[in-house]
Order: sequence, then C-alpha cells, then structure tokens
Amino acid sequence: MRAVTHPYLANMPSFVKDGVPALTGFRRETIAPSVVLAVRDPLTVGEGAGEDAISRALDDPKVVARTGLFATVTGTYRDVPISVVSTGSGAPEAELVLMDLFNHTDCDTVIRIGGSGGWGEKVRVGDAVISAGAVRDEGLTKSHVRAEFPALADYRVVGAMVAEAEAIGAPFHVGVTRTGDSEYCGWGKPGPGGYLQPDHAEIIDYWRRAGILNTDRETAPILTLAALYGRRGGSVCSVGDNLVTGEPHRSGAGYDNAIRIGLGALARLKGE
Repeated sequence: MRAVTHPYLANMPSFVKDGVPALTGFRRETIAPSVVLAVRDPLTVGEGAGEDAISRALDDPKVVARTGLFATVTGTYRDVPISVVSTGSGAPEAELVLMDLFNHTDCDTVIRIGGSGGWGEKVRVGDAVISAGAVRDEGLTKSHVRAEFPALADYRVVGAMVAEAEAIGAPFHVGVTRTGDSEYCGWGKPGPGGYLQPDHAEIIDYWRRAGILNTDRETAPILTLAALYGRRGGSVCSVGDNLVTGEPHRSGAGYDNAIRIGLGALARLKGE
C-alpha cells in the first residue's frame, strides 16, 4: 500500500505510549489473532443471553485491556485463542478499534457478533444473519475509500459461519446487511415531535425491495476496513425484530446462536 504524505502529518498526535495505544490499551502479546467486536447492547440481553455473553462463552477469559472507551477479554474457544473487544455503538467507535488492531496487534481476522433488526420478508425474529456483504449507508467508511468500494465479507469467514450454523442447527440466512448511522430519521423513525421527511418514510421499502436482510450500525465498517487493510472480516447478527413483517421485538432472541456461530467459525478457521 502506497502512503501519501502531506505537510501536517508530523503534527498529528499518535496517542501511543510505550507502544500501547491510549484509546484501546491493546498490547500485542495479549490480543489474539482472531478478534470479535461486541457492542454493549442492552437489546441483546434476554432469552438466556447477557451483556457479557460472548466473553463468558470463552474458556479461561481474562481482562487484558480496559480504558474509558473499550474493554477487552482474551480467552479460548475450542482451544483457539480469541479476543473480544466491547465497544459502544456505531461506525466511528468500530474504526477506533479496527485501526488500533491493525496498527498494534497481530490480528488477522475480525468479526462482529451482535444484534440487528430484520428488514427481509423471510427473516424471522431469532434467526441469524450471516453477512455476505453490506450496504455502506454510513459516513465513516467514505473517509477511508470512495463509496464504490464494496463492503464484502471474506469468503472463508462466511463459509465457516455457514458450516457452524448448519452444525448446530440454527436458523440462518446469508445475504446483504444495510449499515447506517441514524437510529431515527435515517431509519425511517420519526424524530422528536414527529419530525420526518418524505424520503425518510421511503427508506425501509427502498432497501426491502433491494433485498437486504437486516440492518445494523457496525457491519459495513468491519467488512470494508478489514478488506481494505488486508484482514479477514465477517459479521453474524441475531434478529431482534422485523419492521416489515411486524414481528415484535424480543430482547436477546437468537443471540446465543449468533455467538456460537461466530466463535465456532473462528475456531474452524484456525483449525484449517
């Protein structure tokens, strides 16, 4: 990759002390090559799942980094080392984690395990969606590369997730996820006082007709930046509700299956 220099480069702060990035606290020797990004999401808590359910699924989990923004646990799953980074929601926070992973660790595979909303007519609450690609309907990734660059999951990650989902008998779909920034007008949901523009009201049907399966806030940056910077990226999300079919929200629905699919896929990839 060819680097471009400019006159302000030397003035930019690095926020790194003794080789450790301040925002994440990652130390190369404690971060596994396989990493999960996990949003601290109260909407995935329920039906047997908890806020730290991914970390608790690991054997011998240990907190290896904790800052005001992020907490990281490293353990094993089927004897494969895996690190889980808990973040806030949205593409900008995902970028901070991904850049520190790629600059300061030996991470070669990064996946999202989380929750999402269903917009596909065949997607049921409790199903898992394995993202083959994502609509880059957020702003962050356009800061790295033009919008024409596709957000594609690594085919090996997708294959491993499909194999794991089939092995555990989990209901799942493979297809396109739409990632956005907004949880209100940009999602077709009125703002305070009922504020909504006509094009906002068309958002759900626009993407439904295009065939997307689900929507979230993190899949596109993970897939785009992983591919752009030479890593393997993937995403598997449980579906908590479906606006198109009217199936109501069930907190935590399918989340345990998403965890098993994601962690199992990472174990399969390292076992190859």
